[in-house]
Amino acid sequence: MEKSSDQNHDAEENNCPSCREKKKGSAAKSRRKELGVSCMLNTELGAVLAVIRRPPDPASQYFSPDEHYFDSAILQSLKSLRALIFNPQQEWRTIDPSIYLSPFLDVIQGDDIPAAATGVALSAILKILRLEIFDEKTPGAKESINSIVNGITSCRLEKTDPVSEDAVMMKILQVLTATMKHPASLLLTDHAVCTIVNTCFQVVQQSASRGDLLQRSARYAMHELIQTIFSRLPDIEVKDGEDSESDSDDVDVGSNSDAGYGVRCAVDIFYFFCSLLNVVEVVETEGSTSHTVDEDVQLFALVLINSAIELSGDAIGKHPKLLRMIQDDLFHHLIHYGTRSSPLVLSMICSSVLNIYNFLRRFIRLQLEVFFAYVLLRVAALGSAMQLQEVALEGIINFCRQPTFVIEVYVNYDCDPLGRNLFEEIGKLLCKDSFPVASPVTTLQVQAFEGLAAMIHNIADSVDREDNSSPFGPYPLEITEYSPFWEEKSKDELESWEEYVRIRKAQKKKILIAANHFNRDEKKGLEYLKLSRLVSDPPDPKAHAFFFRYTPGLNKNTIGDYLGDPDELHIEVLKEFTDTFKFSGMILDTALRTYLETFRLPGESQKIQRILEAFSEKYYDQQSSDVFASKDAVFILCYSLIMLNTDQHNPQVKKKMTEDEFIRNNRAINAGKDLPREYLSELFHSISNNAITLFGHSAVSLEMTPSRWIELINRSKIAQPFIVCDFDRHLGRDMFACIAGPSVASLSAFFEHIDEEELLHKCVEVLFSIARIAQYGLEDTLDELLASFCKFTTLLNPYASAEETLFAFSNDMKPKMATLAVFTVANNFGESIRGGWRNIVDCLLKLKRLKLLPQSVIEFDTASTSSPDVPKESESAIIFPTRDKFGSRRASGTISRFSHFLSLDSMEDSLSLNVSEFEQNLKIIKQCRIGNIFSNSSNLPDDALFNLGRSLIFAAAGKGQKFSTPVEEEETVGFCWDLVIAIAMANIQKFQAFWPNFHEYMLAVAQFPMFSPIPFAEKAIIGLLRLSLKLLATYRSEKFPEELIFKSINLMWKLDKEILDTCCEFITQSVSKILIEYPANLQTQLGWKSVLHLLSVAGRHSETYDQAVETLIMLMSDGTHVSRTNYAYCIDCAFGFVALKNSPLEKNLKILDLMADSVNLLIQWYKNHYSEPGNNFSIASNTSNSSAEDNSRGLGSASFVMNLFLKLGEALRKSSLARREEMRNHAILALQKSFTLAEELDFTSTNCINCFNLIVFAMIDDLHEKMLEYSRRDNSEREMRSMEGTLKTAMELLTDVYLQFLKQISESYGFRTFWLGVLRRMDTCMKADLGEYGKSTIEELVPDLLKKMITLMKEKEILVQKEGDDLWEITYIQIQWIAPSLKEELFPELAF
Repeated sequence: MEKSSDQNHDAEENNCPSCREKKKGSAAKSRRKELGVSCMLNTELGAVLAVIRRPPDPASQYFSPDEHYFDSAILQSLKSLRALIFNPQQEWRTIDPSIYLSPFLDVIQGDDIPAAATGVALSAILKILRLEIFDEKTPGAKESINSIVNGITSCRLEKTDPVSEDAVMMKILQVLTATMKHPASLLLTDHAVCTIVNTCFQVVQQSASRGDLLQRSARYAMHELIQTIFSRLPDIEVKDGEDSESDSDDVDVGSNSDAGYGVRCAVDIFYFFCSLLNVVEVVETEGSTSHTVDEDVQLFALVLINSAIELSGDAIGKHPKLLRMIQDDLFHHLIHYGTRSSPLVLSMICSSVLNIYNFLRRFIRLQLEVFFAYVLLRVAALGSAMQLQEVALEGIINFCRQPTFVIEVYVNYDCDPLGRNLFEEIGKLLCKDSFPVASPVTTLQVQAFEGLAAMIHNIADSVDREDNSSPFGPYPLEITEYSPFWEEKSKDELESWEEYVRIRKAQKKKILIAANHFNRDEKKGLEYLKLSRLVSDPPDPKAHAFFFRYTPGLNKNTIGDYLGDPDELHIEVLKEFTDTFKFSGMILDTALRTYLETFRLPGESQKIQRILEAFSEKYYDQQSSDVFASKDAVFILCYSLIMLNTDQHNPQVKKKMTEDEFIRNNRAINAGKDLPREYLSELFHSISNNAITLFGHSAVSLEMTPSRWIELINRSKIAQPFIVCDFDRHLGRDMFACIAGPSVASLSAFFEHIDEEELLHKCVEVLFSIARIAQYGLEDTLDELLASFCKFTTLLNPYASAEETLFAFSNDMKPKMATLAVFTVANNFGESIRGGWRNIVDCLLKLKRLKLLPQSVIEFDTASTSSPDVPKESESAIIFPTRDKFGSRRASGTISRFSHFLSLDSMEDSLSLNVSEFEQNLKIIKQCRIGNIFSNSSNLPDDALFNLGRSLIFAAAGKGQKFSTPVEEEETVGFCWDLVIAIAMANIQKFQAFWPNFHEYMLAVAQFPMFSPIPFAEKAIIGLLRLSLKLLATYRSEKFPEELIFKSINLMWKLDKEILDTCCEFITQSVSKILIEYPANLQTQLGWKSVLHLLSVAGRHSETYDQAVETLIMLMSDGTHVSRTNYAYCIDCAFGFVALKNSPLEKNLKILDLMADSVNLLIQWYKNHYSEPGNNFSIASNTSNSSAEDNSRGLGSASFVMNLFLKLGEALRKSSLARREEMRNHAILALQKSFTLAEELDFTSTNCINCFNLIVFAMIDDLHEKMLEYSRRDNSEREMRSMEGTLKTAMELLTDVYLQFLKQISESYGFRTFWLGVLRRMDTCMKADLGEYGKSTIEELVPDLLKKMITLMKEKEILVQKEGDDLWEITYIQIQWIAPSLKEELFPELAF
């Protein structure tokens, strides 16, 4: 069905007119093309015949034969082709190309053919190739394309002039190039391709003595050939057997395949290029002959090698033979000539290695390490020629510019315990080379700095990525368990590869520490390995072996002694140590040198024997030939070589051993047979010419010797491949930590010695990048860098006056940039700053003194703490701004700001805009956004916040500060405290986390040897009160912040009690605001105590008294916020105001009444049994001299309330001693009222007696003493009588209270003693001696009072005559003494 449908479709096309027209057009086009080919061949054929038939040139010195002289076969083939040209039997594309190629090739290969004819024939073939008359599908294409190569490469040019010969050679190059570009070139054999390349190179070589045009054309043709050949390599499949370890040239798998040339020719060509690197030229000078490397050939070869690698790319890795050639031959030559070549060659070598790194780094792990160690790092080190240094540095920088180079180097080498710290060496080299010692900086230093900057930027961009969500810590990582440090796991085997790499780096650090211990004490070093979990328990011999083998800097004498020890563990270590060597491919002396380079043979013969036995066994097992019959033969020959070495190189040996003697001494040692004479001769000459170092220390060889290279290649066969990876935050941080110190030093020194604007910008960019990295656990690094840059601001020069500092700052770009950079870092990376805050604060204070901080620079919202009574501005008149978010912590944002800064800051702009120098400086400082540092401090972690606060508090205390005037000191201290309060307010939510540290800093500065509390304490208490208002403005369940702030407030006024007077208005306003607006938020005992104490002390002044008293009256009148917590402090505060001299009587009486009325609160608390909120408070937590606090530890409600009542009574008792009679009497009345109300408190007998002892009796005694004191004064009768009146009132109070609580008192076991105390005081007052002022009127009162008391006691049957109770008799006796007139009235039964 399908076939019939196709036939129908063809029929339809044939019947379609348009289809028939298209077919006709296509056929006509094909005929024209065929005719064109025929015409071209005819033309070229005619040209060849014409040149051959051309008559000879008489002027030519070369012979030109006649036509009949030429080979008739050549002419016949040409003529036969002409007969076929216009009568082809089929299309040219299907005709065997040899039909029309052979005649031209015969001409090219013919003898005695003129150069002109050869050139025309070459042109004809070139046209045939370019027109692509045939392709790879044409029959006979393979034979034809290979015949072209054979014909062209066997072209004969005889008896021709140089000009014609050059023209022909140019044609040959063109034809060879066209052949490789032809579609049928895929059919060329490997041999043909190699022949083409070889022919082209021969033309290059021959053209050296000819014209420059030919040489350039030949080199260009060579490039085109290489591009064509190696660009095909990625498309060539790996054939079976190609990955064989054999490097034999006799095997070419698939060479007969129709696929054409393959890897074999690429291998041969590449090998040829590598051999060109070793081409030498003979130079004869003054009769001597020397051999030097042909630099021109080297450069040409390197260019071709680069082209091959660039075009092949990573496809080389699929072809083992080609890969091994790069790993071995190419790298060996590059490393060998890297330190011996000119700058141009070195530059090409660096480019080659960079290309290999980009495409094949997985296969060159050890080779790349050696290239850096033996070439780039050594050439770039100071001491080499300047041009070579620059080239090597540029090479290193080019590597560092690769996106992942630095992290890959760090992971593959620095984190490998068996590798070098390559990244660290590169970083430190760049730091060293960029470190300027004088101005101006050199181009080399600038170049090195740019490389260092590129490295740091690369790390910063990768570590501080916004999309990186990995955790920050821990830094550094600790080794928690033992794992063999010499075994490396592949990335695919691990779940947490980054952690594994970091642990290996930690192991490497521990190994280096152990090496340091080992060099001082072998046992301590090995013990440290065990403690660091680098060696198992019991010890693994392999761990010790790898430690000795690969740890740099170990004492080689100690290693040798250890390996030669007969102890069993030492012998096992020796075996494992020897197993780390790969001796395959080495002759005996090379292997022995390699072995003995790692340690020094001990002097004891038995130790030497054990070591050589281990070596001999290993070498025998790994020998690549059958030279030795047994390991014993190796051992004997090793001893013989050591003896020969001593004989040849010991100056004390006069008669040296000859070669024949050496050979004779070693006869029949190889299982009874002789070793080959040539082998022994080679060993003899090698030892004679180059000694083996056996004992002592020797300098480390700077050369990559053949033995080292062989060992490296052997190691590379079993080593893990180069790890390709991307950045990790932890690894990036660890990387920079390795070079942090040198980087900071170099950056600081470079910034110091440069003046170019562009370089200054680059330095600042590096500063920002370091800051970005430092936020991941490198705070010390950023602190160190900030210390340096603060120095460059010129603001911290202790020897410069303010005028000099201002001049230096205004007339130099560097200080401005440094200042802006420092504060930009503080704004955006403040969380990473620790000790650096000290320098930033010092700079800030200097700007303040220079008056470069206008009020508009810093603004802060103080609305929450401001009121009509509290000043809105701070002491330093500084206002802090709201937060201006820095959108992204990326260097781009900061750099753009710097660019804007410079564009506005040039001197020309300033002059043209008529901007004064001062205004210009202010504009710069405004860009620093200093206020944001403090207003945004809520983003700072605790450590940064602690250090910032510490720096400000210490600066406020004058540490590190020098003040020219007291006014300057006061302004500076106030400014510092404003900033402290600003950051505290910004972090108010975590106040309790940071303020304890701040308080400790305050205590610390108070202990400074030269500390002066003035004006420190004054400025501090103002700020702290503002802060307390902010804290208390909202209710907080946590009470700790309140205690913290009032601890600090109390500390300040204790440091300088005068501030309570000097700042009385502000203090009064602040505490009044607290008590009026936020009393409910004042929850702690310390808070109430502090506030009420400040109120009473600050309110003593006339200007603050009214506000303070009104505040207290309002608090006590309302009573809502008077609680058990603050009751005692309210009473203390009230008494403080009552006790003031010359205070208004009206307010004092009001306070006394409020004190008396407060008993109602005690009654309420007693009845409620502490049911209200806050009943768990205990004023016993704060020590006080008051009896209330001393007795407040009891948990019972009665005792607690009693303590508070005693506090009230004591205050009223003290008030009864006031100078003014109205006050005294009112205080007694208030006390009486208090006792009257207190009846509901259910006093116990003990409580009643305590009240009498502490209050009533004490008051009577004090008043009596005062009365007597006045009686002894002259002209004091009035005062005495006034006091007498108060005493009478107090006596009446005693009587009334006694009678009120008689029942409770009488029940006390101490009632008898108490009653005697009452009678004694009655007696004392009755018999008071007033001297010249006459009798006391109390005599009239006492009998009445006694009568009242005894009468009630008798009524209550308290005072009755009982057997065994002497109270009646004692009372009777006392009445006889006090008031005998009452005896009969009160005791009639005893009257006679």
